[in-house]
Amino acid sequence: MPEPFVAYLRVYEPLSTFDSPLREQLGAALRRGTVDPFDAGSVEEGVWLRTQVSAPPQLLPGDAVAEPDVGPVLSLDPEQVPTAPAAAVGPGPLVCPLDLRGRSAAALVGFLGSAEPPLRSAALAVPVDKAKVQASSVVAEQSRGAVHVLSSTWTVPLPWFVLVDPTERVVITEERRRVCWRVAMADARRRIARGHSVCRKSIGEEGPTRILRETGRWLERFHPHSAVELDYGGLVQMMNGGDFDADTSAEDVHAIIDAMEAGDMGEVGERYEALRDFWSEFASRERHN
Repeated sequence: MPEPFVAYLRVYEPLSTFDSPLREQLGAALRRGTVDPFDAGSVEEGVWLRTQVSAPPQLLPGDAVAEPDVGPVLSLDPEQVPTAPAAAVGPGPLVCPLDLRGRSAAALVGFLGSAEPPLRSAALAVPVDKAKVQASSVVAEQSRGAVHVLSSTWTVPLPWFVLVDPTERVVITEERRRVCWRVAMADARRRIARGHSVCRKSIGEEGPTRILRETGRWLERFHPHSAVELDYGGLVQMMNGGDFDADTSAEDVHAIIDAMEAGDMGEVGERYEALRDFWSEFASRERHN
């Protein structure tokens, strides 16, 4: 069974910076064993499916217990994160809770707000009003903190590439393929602040500028010595060796920011067209599924 066609932007915070009792719960999760990043999408899918086949079905992960635990976690060693001279990461271990309950609730609120009534009724095992109240309550609880994972289906939001150093891409093309970047939080915030400033002056407040603003605000909610990871996740299943070689997305996005700052809109157009041609092929597959 293929992995979900999902890309991820994750934050790993130092375990020591979490408050009790969450710090102890995360420590226990680490001792039980962390999720391999190669398996993260499948683990998330499995947790969700188990909620739906339980008796009775659960609306959200963790509904069957009085005190939901932290669930699966990912972990990084600070030495796995490239840093600029002024940036610091750690101390380790760095922990990324998958936050499946909060993310599922947020996704459900979005679904209930956009889906047609017949689809909502067919997809839910409980009345729509009850589902909306329950999911909104979980989202309100989550708002005191921040989910550690953002996800995108079928494509990677181009503004995400602003956060990374194009030269530090990790590409694994063996049996278990992976494409990812890791970056210190301080470096990610510095790059996204510049990108937002340049885009706002060049193209206004909407579109990519809005995504950069929202992503920057999200990053500000985490410890400054955290790490950020951009992971293609299950999207690599749609890519072949030629696609890996042709993928210059991070280079193109950074070149667009430089060209905007220099007022070279011809370069901006050429780079954007190349990005659109590359990613539209993958995004179009959503329409065939």
